[in-house]
Amino acid sequence: MDVTSSTATTGTQQNTAAQSTGASTLGYDAFLKLLVAQMQNQDPTKPMDSTEFVAQLASFSGVEQSVKINSKLDALITSIGLNQADALIGKYVSNFDGSIAGKVVAVQAFSDGTVAELEDGRHIMLESGIKISDTPPKEEAAA
Repeated sequence: MDVTSSTATTGTQQNTAAQSTGASTLGYDAFLKLLVAQMQNQDPTKPMDSTEFVAQLASFSGVEQSVKINSKLDALITSIGLNQADALIGKYVSNFDGSIAGKVVAVQAFSDGTVAELEDGRHIMLESGIKISDTPPKEEAAA
């Protein structure tokens, strides 16, 4: 698929950051097993303070909740992006210099951005500098 970008940046840095967040994480059950093992194998002459265990448990619980919230926010952002992309179908778009313009007939969302398919089969990356309107650009109206 031939995609024309109106700028040199395509969001690969965002894509790399999104991929790095997919690393494996320690589950709550595994954390509790480690905590129990730590309690069973501690030095009986120097037992750990119970407040340390509670603090570790509270800390892990907070991190786990943050991970869940981030996951839900990512899903929400994706949903909003898809709704916005869907609203572009039937609209007219043109890049910053007007060299690519047309009516949007389809939209595809990728991890590094959104691509609109125009009536003439060309594709345009939807990014900064794109003009969106309900009416055709002046160059197309005269043609």
